[in-house]
Amino acid sequence: MVWGGISTRLRTHLYHVVGNLTGVRYQNEILQPLVVSALQAIGPRAILQDDNAPPHRFAAVNTFIQQAMVKRMLWPANCPDLNPIEHMWDERCRRVQQHHPPPANLGQLLQWLQQEWNGVPRAFICNLIHSMRQRCVECLAYNGGHTRY
Repeated sequence: MVWGGISTRLRTHLYHVVGNLTGVRYQNEILQPLVVSALQAIGPRAILQDDNAPPHRFAAVNTFIQQAMVKRMLWPANCPDLNPIEHMWDERCRRVQQHHPPPANLGQLLQWLQQEWNGVPRAFICNLIHSMRQRCVECLAYNGGHTRY
C-alpha cells in the first residue's frame, strides 16, 4: 500500500506503507512527518480530506489533529468516497499496468508508482480538486447513490 496527498499547490512524496496501517502508525509515519508540513505549506485555508478508514478515526489521531490545529473535512459514516485522490489512484494504476513487462518485483513496482505519481500534470490534479463541489452536489441530488464520479 502507498499513501500520498495532493492539493492544487503541491503533492507529497509517495509513502510506502509496509504491513498494516494502524492509527498509531498513521499518526507517526504519515500525519506528523508528511501531512502537517504539507498543510502548513499550503496555508491557513488548507483542509485535510481523509476518509472514514479506522486508522484515520483512531482516538489518538483525532487528538493529534486537534492539537496540531489541522482543519479536517468530516464525512458521515456511510458517505460515498468522493475524495478526488481516488481518481488519481485509478489513473496511476492504469498507467502502471500499461508497463510491459509487468514489474519484476516490489521495488520496481514502487519505482514505477513514484514515477507515475511525479508525472501527473498539475492541471489534472487541479481539475480533480475543483470538481469537489460538483461531486457533492451530485451526491446530494442522488441521495448518496451512484454518481458519474
